[in-house]
Amino acid sequence: MADYHEHADLARLKELFTLAKPEADGYLALNKAFNREDGAIPKKYRELMALAVALTTQCPYCLDVHIAAAKRAGATREEVAEAAMIAAALRAGAAITHGTLALKLYDRT
Repeated sequence: MADYHEHADLARLKELFTLAKPEADGYLALNKAFNREDGAIPKKYRELMALAVALTTQCPYCLDVHIAAAKRAGATREEVAEAAMIAAALRAGAAITHGTLALKLYDRT
């Protein structure tokens, strides 16, 4: 195995969906709603949001899919870079605000 994460792994989704059909059907319905063209949020921004989430959750497969989709939807390199920095700031902010929880838990022990 050259890399832990390989784009070709996504070809196994069909097998995964077959093995867990009810759950896969639910996921596919949710994914269809996300990918609709008639939402209030335009496709490009939906994909940039998905990209920011993928960066935050550190899902390489999601990055692969949503970077390509964002580019197809017209996102620029600059928009992708800004989405990455926004995701980084929000993740850092969550760590900082959870610091208040850490202090509260410390005080309780």
